[in-house]
Amino acid sequence: MSRFIQIVEVGPRDGLQNEKIPLDVGQKLDFIRRLEAAGARRIETVSFVNPKRVPQMAGAEEVMAELSAQPTGGRIGLVLNMRGWERAVAAACDEANVVVCATDGFGVRNQGASTAEQMQALAQIAARRDAEGGPPITATFSVAFGCPFDGEVAQDHVVALAREAAGLNIAEIALADTIGVADPWMVRRRVEAVRKAVGDIPLRLHFHDTRNTGLANAYAGVEAGVDVLDASCGGLGGCPFAPDATGNIGTEDLVYMLERAGFETGYDLAGLIDAAKWMSGLLGKPPSAAVSRAGGFPLSA
Repeated sequence: MSRFIQIVEVGPRDGLQNEKIPLDVGQKLDFIRRLEAAGARRIETVSFVNPKRVPQMAGAEEVMAELSAQPTGGRIGLVLNMRGWERAVAAACDEANVVVCATDGFGVRNQGASTAEQMQALAQIAARRDAEGGPPITATFSVAFGCPFDGEVAQDHVVALAREAAGLNIAEIALADTIGVADPWMVRRRVEAVRKAVGDIPLRLHFHDTRNTGLANAYAGVEAGVDVLDASCGGLGGCPFAPDATGNIGTEDLVYMLERAGFETGYDLAGLIDAAKWMSGLLGKPPSAAVSRAGGFPLSA
C-alpha cells in the first residue's frame, strides 16, 4: 500500500499544556529535536496564548528563536486571536493554526469568546494575512464532536462553521474531538458532510483517547479519505479547561497501526518510543501510549 498518511505531532503543544510539571525552554527544544529526529515533519511547536492562563506554554518566542530553519518548514504556532497571530508572524512560524471552539460553552471558558466572536477573529486574521502576508492559516474546530458543557454538537452546525472558514482561503480545516466522545461512525458521517461543504480544502482530524475510541476514530477517518491526523508522542495531552480531559492518541500507536497495515508515515517507531520514554522521565509518569509500553512487532532481538 503506497498511500501516505501525514501525522502532525502535537506533543510539544497539546501534549504539554495540561501537565502539572512545566518544562523549561531547553527541555521543550530537546523534545522537538527528538521528534524531528524520529521523522516528525509538521509539529505544533508552540502556543501563543497568555502564559498567565496556560503557564505550560510560556516561552513560545524563545523556543522558536532557537530552532534552526527546516527546509521542509513545518513549525506550527497555535493562535487564538489577533495578538496571537502577530506573535506567530514575528516568531517566523511556518503555519498558524487558529482554533475556534464549536460551542459557546467551551469557547467562553477556553478562550473567553463565543463561537461567533472567534469566527470573526478568524476572518480578521485571514484578511490581515491577505493584506500583509504571513504564514498559511489552518483552522481547527475544537469540540467538533461533543462539548463538556453544551453536550452534543450538531453536525449541521459543524458543517456551517467549516463552510464559513472555507471562504477565507484557509489552507486546511481540522475537526477536533477535544474530549474524546466521538465514535467511528460519527467520524465518517461528519467527515463526509464537511468535505461536501469545503470542496478541495484538505481535512485533518484530531482525536483524544479519553474513552478508548481514539485509534478507532483515526481508522474511520482514514477510511473516509482523510490523509492528515494529529497525534502526540507518548499519548500526552489534555485541556486545562475541559474537565477530566486526557491525552491525544499516541503518535507511536498511530504509526504502528498504520504501518502495520502497509501505509507510509515517514516516522521511525523506535525513535518515537525513545522520545516518549525520555519525556516520561521528565514528567515522572509512564507513557500512556500502548506501543511505548509493549514495543513494536515483530520484536527485535
